[in-house]
Amino acid sequence: MRFYESEAKKLLAKHGIAPVPGKLAINAADAERIASELGGAVVLKAQVISPAAFKAGAVRTAANASEAKQAADALLRLDDGGRRPQGILVEQRIAGACSIAFTYDGTRKRPVMAASTSAGSIERIADEHPDRVVRRHFSALLPFSDYLAKELVNALGWKGAESTALTPVVSRLAQLFLKYDLTQLEVTLGKLDDGKLAAVDCRADMEVEGRRRQKAVLEELGIRVDDSRAVREPTPFEVEAAKIDVEDPRGVAGPVVEFDGNIGLVIGAGGGSLTLTDAVRRHGGRPANYAALGGNPSVKKAARLTKLILSKPGVEKIAVMSNVVSNTRADLVARGVIKAVTELGFKPAEKIAIFRVPGAWEADAFKILEKYGVEYCDRTVSISEAAKRAVDKIGKIGR
Repeated sequence: MRFYESEAKKLLAKHGIAPVPGKLAINAADAERIASELGGAVVLKAQVISPAAFKAGAVRTAANASEAKQAADALLRLDDGGRRPQGILVEQRIAGACSIAFTYDGTRKRPVMAASTSAGSIERIADEHPDRVVRRHFSALLPFSDYLAKELVNALGWKGAESTALTPVVSRLAQLFLKYDLTQLEVTLGKLDDGKLAAVDCRADMEVEGRRRQKAVLEELGIRVDDSRAVREPTPFEVEAAKIDVEDPRGVAGPVVEFDGNIGLVIGAGGGSLTLTDAVRRHGGRPANYAALGGNPSVKKAARLTKLILSKPGVEKIAVMSNVVSNTRADLVARGVIKAVTELGFKPAEKIAIFRVPGAWEADAFKILEKYGVEYCDRTVSISEAAKRAVDKIGKIGR
């Protein structure tokens, strides 16, 4: 879940990292007034999420208040995935002195921080000038050590007073990254006239599953529960799916994304759900949705999600699949999908194309499925083969 930059900078301010002087404008007149108050050159940033909006020029500069008004008027007309920008952040134009980023290293299975004395995206800098980026891994379990922050700063080449100023900022950023369940935090720092460091640019993404734990801070920032922060406005189907996840804390049912297909997917969370969706497409199938069901959901939660998917116009059958899981009881998933199908007045054997949820309590799940004549398979049948069986039952594209 992506934060607007104005929200991300509020998080920084909570941890003693001041943003560059600026304010959020809600219209062009506001932008003109703020630019006039700031004086001099300003940067205007449309508060958008969609990559297409960024490519369309979501950031502009202005030499004075009059130019700021014209730039804001154009920025407010950007298409942010079906939405309008949530205001314009108007800030003093200050050059960046260094960039610091935090994310997770999938290979090392640990958080990693990277920094560069070049301003801008760390990913871009690493691609173009890998020698300009330094990295340090740290623990997600143990308290963050200021020593690691100092190591990173020294590796950048910052010494003396500069090192003394930057080290605590890096430490606070690392603590913020861990505290708020962030998956990515990238900050460009610049020097104000008094020599103090301030956040020039900031990008922050939160883990979707962290939203429940971070409810207090999200409310403080004014972020609604149903605001998915997707790159486009959610459909009514997706909004209803989000409610299912929020209203029952047991397990995870989401994110759910709507497609235009005939195969409903009730699939395991994590990378397995992406693999399964791709497998259905690879075998010529047309997914009606993407879903992620895991974390040991209740029977009720699995049933509500299944009912929603089966009720979607155009859905002929559902495929219930996941990778091998230890934190989700297969029997509860089986009970949930059977409950949904029967309560909708269908026969499970006719509506469930395949059931492949190997893992905890799978033997009990298989007994339930046998009772209703539903085809199932265990871990000896690959994800790809299970997807193929489901597609063969429903029909491929063009049939």
